Amino acid sequence: MIATETRGGHKPREVGDGLWERIEPLLPVIERRLRSPVRRRLDDRRVPCGLLFVLSTGIPWRYLPQELGFGSGMTCWRRLRDGNEAGVRQRLHEMLLAEQRAAGIRDPSRASVDSSHLRAMKGGAATGPAPVDRGKTGSNHHVIVEAHGIPLAATLTGGNRNDVTQLIPLVRAVPPIRGKGGQPLRRPKRLHADRGYDHESHRDQIRRFEVTPHIARRGTEHGSGLGVYRWVVEGAIALLHWFRRLRIRWEVRDDIHQAFITLGCTVICWRRLRTPL
Repeated sequence: MIATETRGGHKPREVGDGLWERIEPLLPVIERRLRSPVRRRLDDRRVPCGLLFVLSTGIPWRYLPQELGFGSGMTCWRRLRDGNEAGVRQRLHEMLLAEQRAAGIRDPSRASVDSSHLRAMKGGAATGPAPVDRGKTGSNHHVIVEAHGIPLAATLTGGNRNDVTQLIPLVRAVPPIRGKGGQPLRRPKRLHADRGYDHESHRDQIRRFEVTPHIARRGTEHGSGLGVYRWVVEGAIALLHWFRRLRIRWEVRDDIHQAFITLGCTVICWRRLRTPL
């Protein structure tokens, strides 16, 4: 209900009542100046539609069709920036994770991590020469998911950053997840990763979080058996890259692209909440 589509199979859709009821209380309060000569502020409910349209189609901001009622691309860009600075999308993501825990959808027993590379066409912060793309400028998406593939956190780095450097930041980025009585959940019991994360010092640090690491070792034959658990993170990354705005990075500002990543994770969480396994 929140996927927005345009020509060629993409039809714009409204943000559903259920999702809007969760978004509205999180938005910063803007004082309305009734006698101001400037034009009337765009309805807050229209902006998420425009942001989801850009996320899904990858359309440049300046080409956002105003006849759809989403406002100008610059208006949506500013709202995305302001909402990101106010932590709206992060809090919405955490709220949906808490609802999933309350509904018994989440499996906190284990988590998996992985990363994916994308080209950064305009450079900017959190970019670098990618060894997997002949040294061209790019970025990496780093994702941690729970046992069913629900994204818990995602970070952005330059394309020249090794996966293992983001293992600890990803674990730390997992928010405290409420939804039931008692202490909120913060860490999974087990963590699965491929050979790119093989480093003893990082294993020791993971254990300090009271998490058991299950990381394939370099130099060993394939067939470690971890793929039975790890495939969910690869599926989550594929879902994130279904959003065209996350296949190629067009944003010079890393905080704007990070906002799109968090928005993509939120969409996946909302769909899973509405359609549990």
